[in-house]
Parts: sequence; structure tokens; C-alpha cells
Amino acid sequence: MNIFRPTVIMSVLLVMGGVAVFKAHAFPSTPDDRTQAVALVAKMTLAEKISQTQSSAPAIPRLGVAAYDWWSEGLHGIARNGYATVFPQAIGLAASWNPNLLDRVGTTVSTEARAKFNAAGAGHDHVRYDGLTIWSPNINIFRDPRWGRGQETYGEDPYLTGQLAVSFIHGIQGDDPDHPRAIATPKHLVVHSGPESGRHGFDVAVSPYDFEATYTPAFRAAITEGHADSVMCAYNALHGTPVCADAALLTTLLRHDWGFKGYIVSDCDAVDDMTKFHHFKPDNAQSSAAAIQAGTDLDCGNAYADLLEAVHKGYVKESIIDAALTRLFAARYKLGEWGTNGSDSYARIGLDRVDSPAHRQLALQAALESMVLLKNAHGTLPFRDGMHLAVIGPNADTLETLEANYHGTARAPITPLQGLRQRFGAQRISYAQGSPIADGVPVPIPETALRTTAHAGLLGQYFDNLDFNGTPRLTRTDRVIDFDWDHVAPADNMRADRYAVRWSGELIPPGPGDYTLAIHVDRCFDCAGHDPVRLYIDGRKVIDNDGDDKPMQATLHIADMHPRAIRLELIHSGQDQGVRLQWLAPAQAQLAEAKAVAQRADAVVAFVGLSPDVEGEELKIDAPGFHGGDRTDIALPVAQQKVLEQIAASGKPLVVVLMSGSAVALNWAQAHADAILAAWYPGEMGGLAVAQTLAGDYNPGGRLPVTFYRATDELPPFVSYAMQGRTYRYFSGTPLYPFGYGLSYTHFAYSQPQLSSVELQAGASLTVSATVRNDGDRSGDEVVQVYLDAPDSALAPRHTLVGFRRVHLAAAETRRVSFELAPRQLSTVDVSGHRNVDAGHYRLFVGGGQPGDSEGVAATFVITGHEALPH
Repeated sequence: MNIFRPTVIMSVLLVMGGVAVFKAHAFPSTPDDRTQAVALVAKMTLAEKISQTQSSAPAIPRLGVAAYDWWSEGLHGIARNGYATVFPQAIGLAASWNPNLLDRVGTTVSTEARAKFNAAGAGHDHVRYDGLTIWSPNINIFRDPRWGRGQETYGEDPYLTGQLAVSFIHGIQGDDPDHPRAIATPKHLVVHSGPESGRHGFDVAVSPYDFEATYTPAFRAAITEGHADSVMCAYNALHGTPVCADAALLTTLLRHDWGFKGYIVSDCDAVDDMTKFHHFKPDNAQSSAAAIQAGTDLDCGNAYADLLEAVHKGYVKESIIDAALTRLFAARYKLGEWGTNGSDSYARIGLDRVDSPAHRQLALQAALESMVLLKNAHGTLPFRDGMHLAVIGPNADTLETLEANYHGTARAPITPLQGLRQRFGAQRISYAQGSPIADGVPVPIPETALRTTAHAGLLGQYFDNLDFNGTPRLTRTDRVIDFDWDHVAPADNMRADRYAVRWSGELIPPGPGDYTLAIHVDRCFDCAGHDPVRLYIDGRKVIDNDGDDKPMQATLHIADMHPRAIRLELIHSGQDQGVRLQWLAPAQAQLAEAKAVAQRADAVVAFVGLSPDVEGEELKIDAPGFHGGDRTDIALPVAQQKVLEQIAASGKPLVVVLMSGSAVALNWAQAHADAILAAWYPGEMGGLAVAQTLAGDYNPGGRLPVTFYRATDELPPFVSYAMQGRTYRYFSGTPLYPFGYGLSYTHFAYSQPQLSSVELQAGASLTVSATVRNDGDRSGDEVVQVYLDAPDSALAPRHTLVGFRRVHLAAAETRRVSFELAPRQLSTVDVSGHRNVDAGHYRLFVGGGQPGDSEGVAATFVITGHEALPH
């Protein structure tokens, strides 16, 4: 076997619609990772081999193999492993429409992963979330706003998703494919986007057209352009075959047609699901055999333990297991898991790089670029200095709406309330929570309802023991009890795995009525035992939980507004991840409080939307408008709608800031609010980004990566994966806000469209350009978008995004922006799922949004001939 092989070094070219595409150059290198992997696997016993096909791979001391858990997350920052830079949720990153930003975010994610990996040391055991195999990005198509995990994606468009994925993957893996900084794992291949309640066993009968036109292009780009070294297969089945056992998908399409050379990992327990929910095989021995023969190399879970039985019964050959293990160990060698004799520049990455000042600045930049201005009547924004602002709404001051899901722990998060105080001055900001996220969904008790002596909040006493004995290690006032302490200590000089905290002070009810008090603890899902918590009101224990999974709530009737003594105790000795002291307060009391705050202000900023408590992965929630992590209604929840209407009655200018992971039908706000800003789940610096945008320190330039529909009944059935009637490409109605939409504090104009040719032979590339001018009096970012209109056919989308570029223009600056469109961008898909460049008359639109929704210019051209393109 030749132990020399080409090494691919990446260089960046600005082509393909202005996004980063990486071109390969070959140079020789040694040693060969696959050669080493083959030799190592040959020394293993069958039992040892099978142990290494499961994600929590144990050590093999006799062979010098350290234990390695393949499961690490890095969707928008290294997740679930202590402090990390927490960037905006993926849907917010997509709203930037900036591949270069995604590359820098990916680089930060893998740099911090390396820092944590290095802290354990090369050649040592690495536990879950501590490795270099990062199960991100999620590039499923966000086909329906009801899907709770859509927030993890880059939106509804295959091309935008694919190009952002290419850049994020490059950032994760770095420039040297023979020694990546980390390995990216685009997921979940393929046709997987809810509903969450049936995700473990649903079967999709997707049409060949939709499969090729919508569901696979982003994955193809991630492999053929992004060169991802890993892929995760999905839970669902396609036409009766579970994806993780689909050889036509994993071997023929992925490995043969797309040239994928890496390893495939199952979604967690997907192989077990093949037995339990798909009923594909009668037992895990046969399901495991089917999966590994189809190409699934690694099982997230332990179903592959039954491969031992599968080999003995003849369901699978040991050579198939050897081939899978060779791919897995080749990846571990590429990552330099056992060290590289001091020549590894990554080995010098230390923990000082985690959430460093430079990374925090990038988090702020990412949050700023994600802001999408949806309405700005009468020039309401930006606010002028010296204004008194009323800050109202359930999302104004919560940690969870900064961090979203699949997140790390933010070291110094800035909520919108804190950001506005920092920017405008605390004396000019008044605050009222106003409402919960939705009826029956508790939110953190706000600072306005907690008091200790002369300060807002509760007195926290932090002990380095579990029985509150002796003098506290730390005493401080905590403004709210809303903490993420996943793998971190609550204070310096304390252990992360052993402490107790007692908070005490007064609860100040805003009015009489029934109050539901609640304690929320993010439970570790695979550990033994949970953190005990106790809550006392006026010395009476109202919640006493010794660590089980029962709801931790108590309802009290309060007849007056006298302060009540409150005490909360938490004992932490396991792997639970923090604590929130929450409530459901009487609606009328909160509305009255919001109305009074609005009356005293010059303008009102209402922070409304959703939260990771109501939209997310397989959640245990069943509230009006929500089910299992998905939504049943895309409207703003009723409780929040009422508070908007109440504060609008004050007559003060009303600015609505939407914080969510998906589109919300803000019909009332569009009709009555003066301005609307979409801020998504904006990460650790999100509150400061919102404040700087509202103040005009930053001119918003983000664009929507999804369509905002007006009502749920405009959508096809959620369970249907047919694309007709979905997304900007196939929706025939009038959306509330279209895909690609976003306003600015300045104005951009387009002129002088040019094509490299008005008649094109099928299979050739085409260059299109236009002049863009900033006509306003302040600098800003424009996202130049290119849409193709193909000849009419029954299947043709309304428009297809084929190029985009985010450009910064000073006031009165003019720039010519060019896009080179490859044959694939000029292609269409036929009813049989074949992609072709076909003869006919075509139209290109270059502008700040879709044709008909924005300013722009158009040009037409003709394609002659026919060119079939590979899948």
C-alpha cells in the first residue's frame, strides 16, 4: 500500500455568487492516516472492534488507544462543556447572509474545541463534549415555521443553506485537510424537519423532484465544496427504508456520486429506532447489521453492541466492521489525537482562547449582522439620545433567549435590558415584564419583584459544601435567579461539581391574585440523580424536590401587595446545569404594571416572541399553540398580544423586538407598531447588539432567511414533505415578510445590469453584474441578491436564489458587484429528479430582495442546447 498521498490545502476564491469556495491544490504528505488505521484495527479482537463502533468508545490500554467520546456539539459555539463564546443561534447567523462571518464563527468554535481538548491532553481520555468531532452544522431545510428545531438551521433556501454550510465547515476544519482543527458533521441526512413528536419513526415518501430540488443540494455542497469529513444520518425513513440503513443514499449517492471519503454517524439512538419504531428489523443485531452494511460507521448509542451477535449469526461480515473502523480511526489520526511530536500548531491553543476578548467582539459583530429591520414607520428608529425608554416584555431580560439551544455557557451575557441600560443610561430605562411567553409557561421572576434590603434581587450565599455549614465562600446580591452553570462553578474559587446556594429576600407581588411559583433546573439527561431544591415563602416550604423529574411548582393566592419572605435553596452534587426561579403572575397585575411604565416613557420597546422553553427538540410541553417542541399556531401567543395592545394604548411610539428561532405572524404589530426588529436568539452579546441597533450606532443589514407567513392556515399540512405551497419558491400567497427581506437606515439603488452573454450554450457559466449605490446619508450593509426565473413549467419555483453578497457602502458610495454563475446555478430539475441545464428564455434579477419585493434590475438571456448534471 502506498503510504504517500496527496494533501489538499485550501485557498479562497470569490466566485459562485460571491461566496467563499475552496479550491484544492495537491502536495505530498506522510504518514498515511488510513494505513495507520488499518494496522491498528488489525490488532483488535472482534469485541474490541465492536466497542469502537459506538460513540462512547472505551480505551484499549494494550494498544495505547485512549477512550474517546465522539459526541461534541458546536452549532453556534462549543456546547455543553462549560464556558464558551455563545454566538447567535444558527438561524440568526443565517440572517447575516455573510459566509465570511460563518467561516470566522466556525474557526472560533473549533479553536475553543481545541483549547478544551488540549486541556485534557493528546493521548488522554476525552469524555463527551470534550472532543474534536463536532456534530454541526444542522443544514436541514426549514420547510415549515412550526418545526421547533428550525432555529438550528440556516433557513428555507437550499442555496443559501449550502453556501453558509460550506463556510462554516471550512471554519471548523481549517485549511489543512490532512490535519483539521476539528471535524464538522453536517446533519441530518436527509429530508428531516419535523414534526418532533413522530421523529423517531416517520417515513417520508418525498417526490424525486423535491428530493433533488430542495432536500439534497445543501448536503451536496457541504461535501463537494465544503469537504466535510463526517455526516450524520437522520432518524426518519425514506420510502420505507430508515436513512441510516439506506445504502442507495449513504453509499451510492454520498460516497460514490459525491465523493465523500469520511465517516457517517447515526443520529442518537437512530439504529435502536430502526427496531423499536420503524419495525425495520426484529432486533438490534439485524438493525445494526443493516446500518453498518449501508455505510453507517458509528452508532450514537449502544445498539451496535449487538454487532457481536450479528457477526456470529452471519448477518454481517467482520470485514464490514473493519472498513467502518478504518474510517473512524483514520479520522482520529488526522485530528492528531495521539500527538504529533511537537509539530502541531493546534497544540499551543490554550484555555485563554475560550471566550477571549476577540471572540466576544466577534459574537457582538455576529449579533449585529443578524439584526433584521422589518418596519420603520416615520423614521422612528434610530432612537435619539436622552429619550426615556420603557422596556417591556417576557424576553427583555432572560438568559435562555440569548443562549437558545445546543449552547455553551456564556461567561458574561448581556440581556436586552442590560444592553439598553448600558447604552442609554440606567436612569433612562424603566422595565416591566408584562406577560409570560405563553399561557401556562413560567418565566423567570423579574428583578422588579425581588428585593433584598435596598437592592433589587435576592441575597445569595454560596457554600463550598452540601449542607450550608460554616461561612459562605461568597455572598452577593443576584438581580434575578436565572443561571446557566453547565460544567462551571457559580463563582470563582468554587468547585463546579459540589456546592450549595441559598437565596433569600422578599417577593414583591405587582398585584393581588393567584401566583404559580416554579423552579426550573436543566436536568442532565443521562446521569444518576439530580440536584435537590427547596423553596420557602414566609418560612413555609412550598416546593421540596429531592432530585426527581416531577414538576416543581406551587400555586399561592396573594390577596395584597405586601412583601413576602422568600428563600430558595439549591444543592448541587451532580451534572445538572443551573437554576431558574420562575413564576406565572396574574395577567391583570402584569398588564397594569406594563401600562404604568409605558405612560412614563417617551417610547416603548417591547421584547416579545418565543423561547427555547416552547420551541426546540422534543420538548415536554403542551401549552396553547405549542406541542412537543413544535408550534401548532404561528401567531404571537395571546398573552403577549394582549400586552402589546395594552401598551400601544398609551399612544407612545412602539418598537417591537422579536426574539425567536422562527417566523412569527406579527400581523397586529405590522399594522400598529411604529418599528419592528427581528433579533432572533442573539447570543451572549445580543443585548448590546440590540441596543446599538436601536440607537443607530449600527445600521441593520440582516435579511430574512425564512418567509414570514400571515397565518397557520396558509400552510400545507405539517406532516407533508411536499414543497408545493412552502417557502418563497413555491408559496403563491402574499407573505407578511418575504424571504430575503430587510430594511436599513439608509437607501440603496441599483442600475446598469450587465451579462457576459445574452445567449449561452448549456453547460457554460454566466457572469452577471450591477451597480449598487448608497443613496442615503449614513453608511450601511446591503445584501445584494440574485434570483433566476426559469421558463415556466408545472414544477418551476417562482424564483430561485443563485447568488448573494453582503457589501458595506459608505454614504453616496457606488460599487459594481459581479457574480459568476456556474451551470448548477442555472439548472432546473425535472419530474424524475434529474438536474439539467435546458434551453429556453431566462431572467435574472439583481436587487436587495426578491423580484417585486425590492429595488433591483433585471436582465434576460437565452440558453441553447441541453446539459445533464450529476446528482
